[in-house]
Amino acid sequence: QVQLVESGGGLVQAGGSLRLSCAASGRTFGTDAMGWFRQAPGKEREFVSAISWTGGKINYADSVKGRFTISRDNAKNTVYLQMNSLKPEDTAVYYCAADPTNSATIYGYNYAYWGQGTQVTVSS
Repeated sequence: QVQLVESGGGLVQAGGSLRLSCAASGRTFGTDAMGWFRQAPGKEREFVSAISWTGGKINYADSVKGRFTISRDNAKNTVYLQMNSLKPEDTAVYYCAADPTNSATIYGYNYAYWGQGTQVTVSS
């Protein structure tokens, strides 16, 4: 059974940092692109960042460029999202996802596997 498990969410003050992790099990994700998406209450899910399996292609949403950094450790089947200078508008449930086509696309429909999400709350 394929499983993606996010961790690292929590409550932080504006300007603070969090590091999210997503551990994959059940299959090898070493050749998949991995992405992070988020969904705030009452809003649609939105793309945050994605990384190809080699790390050679990385995408960020404009809203997080310069503040968030995505990385991965294929030996550990884990992808990370370092989030700095957090803002209240970053509050959302953050989901990681795996894209077997390795496109690192911003489009959620390319991602075949999804985690359950981890809550990030940024207080002002």
